[in-house]
Amino acid sequence: MAVDFASSLATLDHSLSSIEKVVDPDSKAEEIADLEQQVAAPDLWDDQENAQRVTSRLSHLQNELNRVSALRSRLDDLGVLVELGTEENDADSLAEAERELGKLTKDIEALEVRTLLSGEYDEREAVVTIRAEAGGVDASDFAERLLRMYLRWAERHGYPTEVYDISYAEEAGIKSATFTVKAPFAYGTLSVEQGTHRLVRISPFDNQGRRQTSFAGVDVLPVTEEADHIDIPEADLRIDVFRSSGPGGQSVNTTDSAVRITHLPTGVVVSCQNEKSQLQNKVAAMRVLQSRLLEKAREEREAELNALKSDGAGSWGAQMRSYVLHPYQMVKDLRTEQETGNTDAVFDGEIDPFIDAGIRWRKRTETEAEANA
Repeated sequence: MAVDFASSLATLDHSLSSIEKVVDPDSKAEEIADLEQQVAAPDLWDDQENAQRVTSRLSHLQNELNRVSALRSRLDDLGVLVELGTEENDADSLAEAERELGKLTKDIEALEVRTLLSGEYDEREAVVTIRAEAGGVDASDFAERLLRMYLRWAERHGYPTEVYDISYAEEAGIKSATFTVKAPFAYGTLSVEQGTHRLVRISPFDNQGRRQTSFAGVDVLPVTEEADHIDIPEADLRIDVFRSSGPGGQSVNTTDSAVRITHLPTGVVVSCQNEKSQLQNKVAAMRVLQSRLLEKAREEREAELNALKSDGAGSWGAQMRSYVLHPYQMVKDLRTEQETGNTDAVFDGEIDPFIDAGIRWRKRTETEAEANA
């Protein structure tokens, strides 16, 4: 069946024009010019934290503008290629145009999803916590597989990560793990992964070879910034120091450098054992605590509005994805109906179709909720 290039190009042009309105290249260019002036200042690196924030923001904006302009250039070039191929009846050119149409459609759709990330903290980096839930040793093993899945996803995208804390289970797997994804929009992107994940398989830990169901929970928080102004009095904290441990409980450090912080008013507990010094671990743990308290404050602000919404689709605590390895192989999102039979690829970090579908689903449910309010 012949490709309707005219219709396809018109659709892509409309989609890209909508993206350009959201991105607003002119305002982005103004911000880039201002940031470039700050970067050129000789005393920029006197404040390393601010310098990193400025350079990171500049790099992000430049990449975003370049991505949009590159897509516009590719769309224009594709139009020319189609026109020449049609005029000269060049089958090779039209075949090349069809291949580029498929790639360009995919790339524009991916950027279109990014424009849906307009929440208060969506542009932030992310703090992700994975914990084993019901299912015993299978749940601990599942939690470790999810940890690897998300780290592989970040690696595929070139996003830096830092593991703050891993609590290993006695027999296999992990009890919990906390890590950061240091990339713009990491929070908005990964926040749709929050919820309960379910694994169904023949348990490798059951000597009778029975099918087992296990669960793991995923929490995603935005990384805090100085502007968030979360005041945490010292009197509200209990700080414990302990020895870092690896798989099987083996000692890793020769000193007690790991830090656990308990926020007494809320009972929130965070820990970090990744860094070599006690001070570095305390700083990292405080960063995670700030993120948890920021999210708690946000939830409290929205509690009254959320009470007016129906449960169902808006509930992040509900079971959201199943990973079935027996009697068939299928990963299926229970909110979006997105599914695949390639379970190995999913566990190796190929989860973008699920994330994109989740972002579209969330935007749709938010729009419906606003319309019904």
